Amino acid sequence: MTTTDASASRSLTDGAIAAALHTVSANAATFGLRYPADTTTDGVYALRPATDEHPAGSNLGWTTSFWPGQLWLATELTDREVFRDAALDHVASFAARVRDEVELDTHDLGFLYTLSCVTAWRLEGDVVAREAALAAADALMVRFLEPAGIIQAWGDLSDPRQRGRTIIDSLMNLPLLRWASVVSGDRSYGDAADRHAVALRDHILRPDGTTFHTFYWDAETGAPLRGATEQGESDSSCWARGQAWGIFGFALTHRETGDESFLEAARRCADHFLEQLPPDGVPYWDLALVDVPRDSSAAAITVCGLDELVRLLPENDPARARYADAATGMLDALVATCTPVAGADASPLLLHGVYDMPRGIGVDEGTLWGDYYFLEALTRRALPQWRSYWWVAGEER
Repeated sequence: MTTTDASASRSLTDGAIAAALHTVSANAATFGLRYPADTTTDGVYALRPATDEHPAGSNLGWTTSFWPGQLWLATELTDREVFRDAALDHVASFAARVRDEVELDTHDLGFLYTLSCVTAWRLEGDVVAREAALAAADALMVRFLEPAGIIQAWGDLSDPRQRGRTIIDSLMNLPLLRWASVVSGDRSYGDAADRHAVALRDHILRPDGTTFHTFYWDAETGAPLRGATEQGESDSSCWARGQAWGIFGFALTHRETGDESFLEAARRCADHFLEQLPPDGVPYWDLALVDVPRDSSAAAITVCGLDELVRLLPENDPARARYADAATGMLDALVATCTPVAGADASPLLLHGVYDMPRGIGVDEGTLWGDYYFLEALTRRALPQWRSYWWVAGEER
């Protein structure tokens, strides 16, 4: 990138961060201690739907932590107390959720408690957050199936449809277990994370560098069974957001373990993703398809994953510059083509995401995770020394 291009990119970033912070501030005023839905509807976030037991805006589902995650990023970008206080205010809800065992039958406890509580402990020393995150790690360990060495993704452990199933997203839930190992001194959490990552490296990553969305193991014998999809076009295609999780998740696993095979896995995922990336820098919902909806959230996750690879690779590795240029181009494309006009309440930070295309849910909408990873990508560019919430290496007990 030339000096002129770099200057233009920084200007674009500064403007995008200012707009994002404006939206986060407006959304904080709108939602308070309540939680927005997984995705927007017609470009606007409603409150998370009510259930028979819980009112609208309750802490339910797998995406709620991406909202306090945005508040923590805003805090670090601005050092403003209003964002810090708003982020800390969510700790009580997550502590109550794990205490009362509300919707804990999911591997996404890693997403939920890394952003909401591990980060509150790291940045502010919140003891309630620390204990809640450790309790969540314990709940996640219940889902570890010893014979297969995997963490079951969804549902009750006795559910025959979900028994022995994991998904590519699970790589991003492992930092919670690695953190729990360090702060508790109990190696079993980290050992489970290592075994799970190996299982995904060996089976969910295909020989051609693509990934299955989901994979099944025999829960009793540990034998690998078959790959499948819930979100992609078919069992043999390559769901873009899953491939993005592979880039980021395998890179993080290498960072924490030093195992070169995980770095190679991340590179294989990245190379395929970039081979299939359209010229405008925003991937189609499934990398095997064209002329279908784009998924900006997959792009935002990939930008963060590529930045991890750039930080991990030696300076003389020729792929390093290619990944850096790709991350720069993709983030600039998101800013230029996928950000809304600032000003409206309950707005997303990032347009043109996809939640679940096969079921027609959240198609061409904003998503909470897309918003979070977009702001993380901007933070990585603006604050090169920023310590990622997903990193554990160097953690103190």
